[in-house]
Amino acid sequence: MESIWLEYGWTLLILIGLEGLLSADNALVLAVIAKHLPEDEKKKAIKYGILMAFVFRFVALFAISFIANVWQIQAIGAAYLLYLGLKHVIKARFGKKNENVHKEEEKEAAGKGFWPTVGKIALADLAFAIDSILAAVALALGLPDSPLGNFGGMDGGKFLIVLLGGVAGLILIKYAATWFVQLLEKRPALETTAYAIVAWVGVKLAVITLAHEDIGVLDHDFPHSTVWTLTFYGVLVAIALFGWFAPGNKSQNINS
Repeated sequence: MESIWLEYGWTLLILIGLEGLLSADNALVLAVIAKHLPEDEKKKAIKYGILMAFVFRFVALFAISFIANVWQIQAIGAAYLLYLGLKHVIKARFGKKNENVHKEEEKEAAGKGFWPTVGKIALADLAFAIDSILAAVALALGLPDSPLGNFGGMDGGKFLIVLLGGVAGLILIKYAATWFVQLLEKRPALETTAYAIVAWVGVKLAVITLAHEDIGVLDHDFPHSTVWTLTFYGVLVAIALFGWFAPGNKSQNINS
């Protein structure tokens, strides 16, 4: 039983780290959306927007708990995570950086009042949350069943991991995003690393889909096997280490 909770805790730590890296750019976009407001309204708009986003996220989590084990949903989620992750990695490796993304967001938001801006912030965060919720579900579905019963169509422990990951994302956007932004300035390769991990999580969800009892391409127990578990986490750690030590990162001595 202790090994189960150890695996749950490790998965939650991975999810929080991934949420942190993805939330840095998300926080920048939210700040840009509110930039046109008076100074005293900026923080309030982001605060209210995140509160609305929390409600939206919980509704999305509640809905997905009932359909998470439907293989068609798993297949769509796997395809989306692979597309999202590989698209960013390929663009970062071979494409040109778009310097005007935040300027376009600012131009689109300019001239809007307080509550329309709050609504835009909430919707923008919900769009960001789709990626992290799918990644969290993919990570959670690969975990062994817990003794906490079921919530909707998901094991209670797995749902709790997804819920805590979603809450962590909102907290990181509100309070810790500045630190992650500074980290990404020193180690810009970590942003691409985060999306590479998203793509690898998409592979995990694809494996779960192929092992679904209605598909049967892989053995039903394979996603929970020791071989696949060690392979998944081994590759994940290798991706993280590569991103941390990538030559594109700046020296720690810069600006010191």
